[in-house]
Amino acid sequence: MAKRDYYEILGVSQNASESDIKKAYRRLAMKYHPDRNTGDTDAEVRFKEAKEAYEVLSDGQKRAAYDQFGHAGVDPSAGGGGRGGFGGGGADFSDIFSDVFGDIFGGGRGGGGRAFRGADLRYRMEISLEEAVEGVERDIRIPTQVRCEACDGSGAAPGSTPETCPTCHGHGDVRVQQGFFSIQQTCPRCSGTGEVIADPCVQCGGNGTVPDQKTLNVRIPAGVDTGDRIRLSGEGEPGEQGGPAGDLYVEVAVKPHPIFTRDGSDLRCEIPLAFTTAALGGEIEVPTLDGRVTLRVPSGTQSGKVFRIRGKGVKPVRGGAQGDLLCRVSVETPVNLTGRQKELLEELAETLEDGGEHHNPRGSSWLDSVKKFFEGMKF
Repeated sequence: MAKRDYYEILGVSQNASESDIKKAYRRLAMKYHPDRNTGDTDAEVRFKEAKEAYEVLSDGQKRAAYDQFGHAGVDPSAGGGGRGGFGGGGADFSDIFSDVFGDIFGGGRGGGGRAFRGADLRYRMEISLEEAVEGVERDIRIPTQVRCEACDGSGAAPGSTPETCPTCHGHGDVRVQQGFFSIQQTCPRCSGTGEVIADPCVQCGGNGTVPDQKTLNVRIPAGVDTGDRIRLSGEGEPGEQGGPAGDLYVEVAVKPHPIFTRDGSDLRCEIPLAFTTAALGGEIEVPTLDGRVTLRVPSGTQSGKVFRIRGKGVKPVRGGAQGDLLCRVSVETPVNLTGRQKELLEELAETLEDGGEHHNPRGSSWLDSVKKFFEGMKF
């Protein structure tokens, strides 16, 4: 059974409330319960996935660990009596169905001896904007579960072996009779494995695996953005009972940059501009991720004007043309003026007033609009 992302399984967002998680699980359990889908293997798998996801996400501590480390953060012994299950403590499943079927559901049908694919792992990697644009290689250490050497992964103490479950006789599921209904459910004693461990291994506590860490080299391609994922096949947790290992998903998060912000394949920045340069025109130096360029500012430039510098943006990771650098200028009003500077500005203001609309076209247009507005009002 592939352990996909629990939020994805239930179809809820990562900030979903407990009520939303419960409603989502109830809807899926009603839809995929084995007694409503007799012989449907896919429905059986989906039911078990939903049950496992609900048990983790409905428990505050387990959910916090899962949000930080993915499947690796969830205690593998949470399932209780058998390996690889989630049938023990934690969430109370009976209240989900009590209003429809009574307190008789315990999960999907098991399958003693079946191989299970290992859990997928999730790792969040923070990188700088420069690294996102150029690409980078990083070594990361991730928590994982490895096969217990003491018991060779069996979960039983050296010299002993797992025994056939006396409750389900190795089938992994049992039937519960209530009135006219006969419900098939996961065996509560072995959690669907078909085996019980009378003498568990001291080293791994009967789980067959022990926690460990491993170092991996991850290559982040140029052009990635926040939310992109790199999949490392087979680098997740090992499978159970001979099943294949899961995958590792490295989620990229680009840290805020002090100068630039990203907008798709374009970069944006805001440049302060002296009001004299804005009025008279001139040249200013603009930083780029690979150096600097000279930007020519025409006379009469207004605050908010955006200049486009071609080819100084980001080349998308999935191909396409490289983006541009969009520079928005913000004209600064001078402060801390001396007496002489104030006199000069006053002289300038007097000369500008004589020009009227010629010097301040937007201001004159705005004043005309205000005048018409007041003339149309009735007092």
